[in-house]
Amino acid sequence: MRKLDRLVCDIRACRICIETPRNKPLPHEPRPVLRVSRTARLCIVGQAPGTRVHASGTPFTDPSGDRLRDWMGVTPDEFYDVSRIAIVPMGFCFPGLDAKGGDLPPRRECADRWRHELFELMPQLELTLLVGQYAQAWHLEKTRKENLTATVAAWKEYLPRALPLPHPSWRNNTWIKKNPWFEAELLPMLKREIRRLVGDAA
Repeated sequence: MRKLDRLVCDIRACRICIETPRNKPLPHEPRPVLRVSRTARLCIVGQAPGTRVHASGTPFTDPSGDRLRDWMGVTPDEFYDVSRIAIVPMGFCFPGLDAKGGDLPPRRECADRWRHELFELMPQLELTLLVGQYAQAWHLEKTRKENLTATVAAWKEYLPRALPLPHPSWRNNTWIKKNPWFEAELLPMLKREIRRLVGDAA
């Protein structure tokens, strides 16, 4: 078994957030969700699985996923072709809900334990889409700006290796309206890059 395959097996069996959690243990059984390969040239880094993804085991099976695929200009078949697109959330398991019914932040145990080794085993990646503040904080580190809007607005600084994006949730409809450059300038470039990396539609 190759190193990447072995690592994915270890991740899928992970129980750190229950057996040795940093704070409160995960309130349910872990179900790590990720999709990686040695051939994907594009990687999507999101936050963590939500309730639907926890149930299905497939990332972005929700309206946010529909919007993200629209931003990228890809079909569902292309999006879920792991040979072309890797999906590596900041937290591999659904973190649970807060008091208001929203998703809790990604568990920090995931990134601390697995992230560096996982990306070291995928040197072929050419572009990583950083969806939301948690992904940007980890992958951009000190080059991240003072907030998400400023970071996404500075997207040209992070190319060709990374591209920061807001979360494709309906909650960001107001943000998108307030920042028309996102749809006018960033998304057309994103679609061109995705097509270059993923190839022609089947």
